[in-house]
Amino acid sequence: MTDWTSQVALVTGGARGIGAASVRLLAARGAAVAVNYTTRPDAAAALVSEIRAAGGRAIAVGADVADEAAVQAIAARTEAELGPVTILVNSAGIGWPATIETWEPKGFARLRAVNVDGTIHAIRAVVAGMKARGYGRIVNISSVAGFGTTGFPGNHFYASTKAEVNILTKRFALELGRHGITVNAVAPGFTRTDMTQGGKTDAQWSEIEAGFARVAMTGRVGEASDIANAVAFFAAPEASWITAQVLAVDGGRMDYIAHG
Repeated sequence: MTDWTSQVALVTGGARGIGAASVRLLAARGAAVAVNYTTRPDAAAALVSEIRAAGGRAIAVGADVADEAAVQAIAARTEAELGPVTILVNSAGIGWPATIETWEPKGFARLRAVNVDGTIHAIRAVVAGMKARGYGRIVNISSVAGFGTTGFPGNHFYASTKAEVNILTKRFALELGRHGITVNAVAPGFTRTDMTQGGKTDAQWSEIEAGFARVAMTGRVGEASDIANAVAFFAAPEASWITAQVLAVDGGRMDYIAHG
């Protein structure tokens, strides 16, 4: 398991944004990749075609990560068509802008079902095989919102799900480390993706981008490739002594407060 060409990665939420950038980079390193999607089979198929055209191996696997049986099925299909899963990237996630006043149970339940339960479902689907082989790399996509209070309004409950991902990352790392499995998380700052740009005019996006650039030490928002580079670092065969880490990749974000 010491080279990239022996790796098989399952990337949830892999058809778009950070997930797609991670898929591209892992495939470029030599890994075979299963691209999970929920609502965009066209985007997943196009990404798979792109990887295959470059000489790589990839398949598209549809499943809502909130559905444990569906996640088990795509893990089984990945193993049957590409080989045993050695890398899991939990990139599937949704947002839910809500305040104390607008909170309601159904919306919060769906948020947790995708962001938290989906992470658990995917790990459960691959961990037995990783244990049996004594090797695995699990990378969860969290958020700097999970560290404390950010300056972005209305993301209280989203932040709570990402805080839960951060804690689970450390607890799963504790449980799985002696089986040769590392578990880490990447916590992006504000990143340019189709999700963050969606529904905004050019003028609205320019204002949002400028605002977030002002609160980053590096003076810009993130690109999906910035996050993918951190994912690949944790997923590398050489990263065998790095686990239980939650790495902020946020350009030096300065507008969140975490009280110890």
